[in-house]
Amino acid sequence: MRNIPRQILFGAAVTAIVWPLAWSEWEPWTNYTFFPLWFGYILVVDGLTLARSGTSPMSRSVGRFIGLFLLSAPCWWLFEVANERLQNWHYVTSEPVARWENALTSTIAFSTVLPAIFVTAEFFRTLPALRRSVGIVRLELGRVGLIGFIVVGVLMMVAAMVVPDVAFPLVWIGAFFVLDPLNRLIGARSLAADVGRNNWSNVLALFAAGLTCGFFWEMWNIRAMPKWTYSIPHLDMPKLFEMPLIGYGGYFPFALELFAFTQFATWLWLRRPDLYVLPDPSLEPKTARPRWDRWTAEIDGSYNRSGGEHAD
Repeated sequence: MRNIPRQILFGAAVTAIVWPLAWSEWEPWTNYTFFPLWFGYILVVDGLTLARSGTSPMSRSVGRFIGLFLLSAPCWWLFEVANERLQNWHYVTSEPVARWENALTSTIAFSTVLPAIFVTAEFFRTLPALRRSVGIVRLELGRVGLIGFIVVGVLMMVAAMVVPDVAFPLVWIGAFFVLDPLNRLIGARSLAADVGRNNWSNVLALFAAGLTCGFFWEMWNIRAMPKWTYSIPHLDMPKLFEMPLIGYGGYFPFALELFAFTQFATWLWLRRPDLYVLPDPSLEPKTARPRWDRWTAEIDGSYNRSGGEHAD
């Protein structure tokens, strides 16, 4: 137990306490459970990532880890603004809440979105299948192609706002089509650069993170109060929790959009490519791998039984 990162133990304890409270009817305390529940999740996954790889977002820089929370809230508020037009989801409360209180509690809740996605994506990058470059197909776009994607992305966003009943899904991909090619053009980190080298590891890790976090968002929401419900045109089909099954497909591009938004924002701040989120091992100095406990090594079956350490 002494080799288990402390954030795993602390995060698990927070989650174990807050989860039953979130699903209880003990008001008003249930109104304030979203942040601690997801904070516990974030700490657990960050700790698992640290145990498996020797690095994690929080261990690299607590200050920049906190920065993800600060950046997350304005990022999600942009989707809330779009939803004023789309009307795809609605919030349900047990009783009326003052506007200032709703804005404050919502902002605190929204602050967990980016950290949750990125610690989960980085955890998936520690798995053997994604630990190194994954080649699928090389997609190298020139300057004209990148500008073309930006134009298409802008048209997607406009269409979603003009004809929301038909084009509402485009809001979940349009922003990525704008921001990621823009990141490539200005020299920020981009997934376009990754796939241009035929390296799909980050894309696949973000896909997995989006779907994983989406599952927990919807699962924890089902018995929570406050909660959200969906009103999605033309999707009268079976649901998993409140979300129509096909709606989970939106979590794939959503994770890509969050990555593109974060890289654009950090480039504006740092004026250089950012390797803090999902660092590329090929571009960073090698970090000495820590001694692994058997409980960690057995997760991916790569325990070197003769030496007691992970084998590369």
